[in-house]
Amino acid sequence: MQQVDGEAGRLKSEADEPGWEVDPDDDWGVAVVATVGRQLKLRREAVGMRAAEFGKAVGYGEDMVYKIEGGKRIPQPEYLDKADEVLGAGGLLSAMKEDVKRVRYPKKVRDLAKMEEKAVEMQLYDPLNVHGLLQTPEYARALLLMRRPAYTQDEVERFAAARLARKAVFEREPAPELSFVQEEWVLRRPLGGKVVLRQQLEHLLEIGQLRNVEIQVMPTNREEHAGVAGGIEVLKFAEGSAVGRSPALANGRPVAEPRQLRILELRYGIIRAQALTPRESMAFVEQLLGET
Repeated sequence: MQQVDGEAGRLKSEADEPGWEVDPDDDWGVAVVATVGRQLKLRREAVGMRAAEFGKAVGYGEDMVYKIEGGKRIPQPEYLDKADEVLGAGGLLSAMKEDVKRVRYPKKVRDLAKMEEKAVEMQLYDPLNVHGLLQTPEYARALLLMRRPAYTQDEVERFAAARLARKAVFEREPAPELSFVQEEWVLRRPLGGKVVLRQQLEHLLEIGQLRNVEIQVMPTNREEHAGVAGGIEVLKFAEGSAVGRSPALANGRPVAEPRQLRILELRYGIIRAQALTPRESMAFVEQLLGET
């Protein structure tokens, strides 16, 4: 993931950050990070290296070393690689990167990503924002910065990285069938500024060219709209099962009961019929890009 450097507009790598705070409500994540921290401390002490000396060798402050070893911060992959080299661990510390990778993102995002990894078809309607799977890094961060009460900078970076990590769905083989419906007004609102909006519109045009992706726009002037009750997500799996979610059904909790899924698919089908076709939608996005 990348973040914008406000002073010069440059992009900084996520690797520049030493680590994220652990979500205290994620029991499994807390246990994993605590175990990794304990192994780092034991290995450091076994070679007789003080925390300050070790921190200098790996390029981090003594305070951060103690936080990571105490299970308070999630170490970045680069930290584990440097620690492995400095402590002569022979790859044992670097190998923990896979465990840490699984807990870097909030639990609810991990659960959603797992379902998306298995889905062979997704039907997605977001009435409020560009859908998370379609967001650029800049748009994702701008959106997270709008939240009130405000997220901490650490939370913004963590949630943005989690959202962007889900984009691996576009690289899967075989590729899932993806259908998106976006509201016109969402594509007009310049969250983060006009440059961010232009980049987002350009990204939609690029993603819309993929053979397994269909993006449709719901015009604001439509007099009939089946999506007024809120967003819709329907994920279908290879064995024939499915799971859906909407704030208008079961208080937004995931549902898998056939009757409830039928309601969501019915609504989504009507929304698609009321929206512009994929071809018309891409032409409309091009028009918006020219106006921005």
